[in-house]
Amino acid sequence: MDEKTDIALEAFTEFLNAAEAGIMSARRIIAEAKGVRVKEETFTILRFEKQTGNEIGEFEVAYKKNNIPEKLQRAFNILEKNNATISKRYCGQGYGFSYWLYGKDKIYRQKLT
Repeated sequence: MDEKTDIALEAFTEFLNAAEAGIMSARRIIAEAKGVRVKEETFTILRFEKQTGNEIGEFEVAYKKNNIPEKLQRAFNILEKNNATISKRYCGQGYGFSYWLYGKDKIYRQKLT
């Protein structure tokens, strides 16, 4: 290939990368907007146990064995669908806690400040 072709391919690749990033951002915003409609009660009806960690301080964990399986599964599915992780926590407007998943059969939450 000649130099002009290389430059054109590089520019096109940069364009595609930017478009992909924009699409991913739009998908995340849409998913978050859909999640806002979920009442926090979906999560607050679960039984949580207090924990303390060195890095994040106080938080709580809802274990499957201590909750009604259907209620925990519904909350788990919402968090899973929204890719809720400790670095990308799930919460809606007016929520008192942020929620995330780590591992199976557990839901984590931490009080919002």
